[in-house]
Amino acid sequence: MELLKINGKIDKKRLAVGILIPIIGGSVTGWLANRNAQEKYNKLKKPPFSPPPSTFPIAWTTLYSLMGLAKYRVEKKREYGYGNSSAIPIYELQLGLNYLWSFLYFRWGLRGTALVEMTILLAAIALTTYEFYQVDRTAGSLMIPYIGWVAFALSLNFSTWKLNK
Repeated sequence: MELLKINGKIDKKRLAVGILIPIIGGSVTGWLANRNAQEKYNKLKKPPFSPPPSTFPIAWTTLYSLMGLAKYRVEKKREYGYGNSSAIPIYELQLGLNYLWSFLYFRWGLRGTALVEMTILLAAIALTTYEFYQVDRTAGSLMIPYIGWVAFALSLNFSTWKLNK
């Protein structure tokens, strides 16, 4: 429970909003981007290290929750005068890039463009993590699994693109 407290307090409303925005945004984006695209995706050659489809919703819900919690911690710390003001806009940029990738890759089938975009996304996540860490070490640490997953997803994107040129 200490993870949720900033200066000994929990702002339940802000915490819920912080966590639900990426989860709901990711769910809506996934639904819109994946509609009628799964049939094409299932026909693609995939690398042997490609996880089963059921892995993705679990991983993304967990990652979106961690991201939202990290953002909540940074916002609350900022209210108490810690850190600079660039952390949240960078977070929002990377979240937008995260949502865009699904359209590029699934909806529009632009796997090469999605690969380039994901490389930029990974850099934005790393920068967000750094900025969050400057404000709150815990918030920065909460972003590390996201970096790992997106690095893995980048290798999946690259391999799938290469196998299906």
